[in-house]
Amino acid sequence: MKRKLIAAIGIAGMMVSIAACGGDSGDDDGKKAGADGYAGETLTVWVMDGSSPDDWQAELAKEFEAKTKAEVEFEVQTWNGIQQKLTTALSEENPPDVFEVGNTQTPAYAKTGGLADLTDLKAEIGKDWTESINESSVFEGKQYAAPWFVVNRVVVYNKKVWADAGIKETPKTRDEFYDALKTIGEKTDAEPIYLPGQNWYHFVGLAIGEGAELVKKDGDKYVSNLDDPKIAAAMETYKKFQSLSKAPKDKDEATPQQGEVFAKGNVGAFIGMGWEAATAIKANPKIEKDIGYFTIPGETAAKPEGVFLGGSNLAVAAGSKKQELAKEFLKIALSDKYEGRLAKANGVTPNKESLVSNLEGNPAAEAGSPAVASGGTTPLIPEWAAVENAPNPIKTYMTAVLKGKSPAEAAEQVEEEFNKRLSQQQ
Repeated sequence: MKRKLIAAIGIAGMMVSIAACGGDSGDDDGKKAGADGYAGETLTVWVMDGSSPDDWQAELAKEFEAKTKAEVEFEVQTWNGIQQKLTTALSEENPPDVFEVGNTQTPAYAKTGGLADLTDLKAEIGKDWTESINESSVFEGKQYAAPWFVVNRVVVYNKKVWADAGIKETPKTRDEFYDALKTIGEKTDAEPIYLPGQNWYHFVGLAIGEGAELVKKDGDKYVSNLDDPKIAAAMETYKKFQSLSKAPKDKDEATPQQGEVFAKGNVGAFIGMGWEAATAIKANPKIEKDIGYFTIPGETAAKPEGVFLGGSNLAVAAGSKKQELAKEFLKIALSDKYEGRLAKANGVTPNKESLVSNLEGNPAAEAGSPAVASGGTTPLIPEWAAVENAPNPIKTYMTAVLKGKSPAEAAEQVEEEFNKRLSQQQ
């Protein structure tokens, strides 16, 4: 899968209000297929660059056209600037009929009226969608999108370094993971783990694993919940592992790219996306044979560590005049056949557990999939969008703890800014 897709999904940018879009009252609004199906119609589908292979699109289009007698036109978009472009398109008379949207971005579009209600589609084809993947498609109890795929972080490790330390098996619990890294530090010259202080999506995963929420309701508004003891516990876990790293406490995993650091061959492991191993291999092709992957271990062997699920949903524009035809498209695109093929081609976790077998042979994807069921996202509220803008207050919180403040002190330090962002108008 292309790195730009993985890097962009799950990052919610600032949203501006989308004008509520109602269905046109013309004769073709919601038109049912007649004897000739939807002959003469063309469905416009926006997908992001890197999300779906050309041959996947071509075969799906062929099957869709055979079933409906209509044509489908895929328009590939780039992540840079997509939010403003989509916001504008959804307020116009002829928006894309179906479009890909980042999972954490979905609630903002739902709140402003840009998305069609797909509750009936969920009842028809989505009874076995994985709950943790589908959660981002639901807003205020209604299904406003359909889950397409997710990806998450794993442990990328250097087999040679681990072998040099005498470690023969990958760890199954958090304590075993920590002990293995300590052993690497004691028995080799390698840095046990490269974990910069602001790998905040991993921290979000740890918070999810603790059952914590990053925000809470205060009357009719959301405010920071960073002073929750469960958040503090997640941060203490992060701090424990970060103490084994030489990485800067005030930088994230992209500054520098942790895959390039790992490529030098003197790092035992890092927490990252599968594509980051490709970054390492590009920097040092000789390291490819030494790279392995495993699921981030949780507190017990029975349940992996919490992970952030970045992904994409497919939605139908509320202003589309071809909503019934759009649903016919989704029935095919989200079928086991096409979900399975996308998983196999791109190494993404499909929207139902029964299709995970399509990841066999992709070690990074196989390592990631066990954690999906207990994974989650950043808060699925429209107000969240502004929080992630630089300087991200969660990153500030993390660095403050790593440099000596207590979790409570660090939470208090960023609370005003955090709450200010949550109160911004959407």
